[in-house]
Amino acid sequence: MAADHATVLLVEDEIPIVELVTFTLKDAGCRVTAVDTVQSAWDSIRHSRPNLVLLDWMLPDQSGLRLLSRLRAEREYRDLPVIMLTAKSMEEDKIAGLDSGADDYITKPFSPRELAARVNAMLRRNAPEKAAGVIRVGPVTLDPLSVAVRLNEEKLEIGHSEFKLLKFLMSHPERVYSRGQLIDKVWGDQVLIEERTVDVHILRLRKVLGNAGYLIKTVRSVGYKLSEETSSV
Repeated sequence: MAADHATVLLVEDEIPIVELVTFTLKDAGCRVTAVDTVQSAWDSIRHSRPNLVLLDWMLPDQSGLRLLSRLRAEREYRDLPVIMLTAKSMEEDKIAGLDSGADDYITKPFSPRELAARVNAMLRRNAPEKAAGVIRVGPVTLDPLSVAVRLNEEKLEIGHSEFKLLKFLMSHPERVYSRGQLIDKVWGDQVLIEERTVDVHILRLRKVLGNAGYLIKTVRSVGYKLSEETSSV
């Protein structure tokens, strides 16, 4: 999906930012709805699901992360693209946002052109795919539609970032990806996180997979791959 006709929910309480983002995205072809609290955002999403949410971190009633966590806890909204739009620029803040389920992170002040490009890229990455069927590798089954992962038919509890990482690796088995490539392919090349963060998500993913953690192979001096081979690389 391109920006044309896409609906974007902007959750932001600073009027100048609301006006700038609304003008920028409407000019790019989006339909924009703006709200200024977590509660009004939740009500809006429940009434009419948008194609993407632009979410401020600091809001009058609650933290934007509270809304993000609530969305990721609901099966119906687990795959709803969310871009954090915030003045918090420390790497720890970015990691916290991504760990909570954000798909991208834009810091204030920002370039309107960059904002439009990032929104467009997110909409394209999350466009409905023809091949949205269940993926199986070894004992692991991943269902993109229900956002569920099973090991030998037992459902696993998995975080949003780990789900995205596993989905990508299962969709491209036996292929080796560097940490930089994984950041680009899974989180988007505009997400400013360090490559060591990929290692953290790999460790978490292996822990979630338990006995099937062997599927995630470390390729020394290169990166990672998903493989059913029993020998390590």
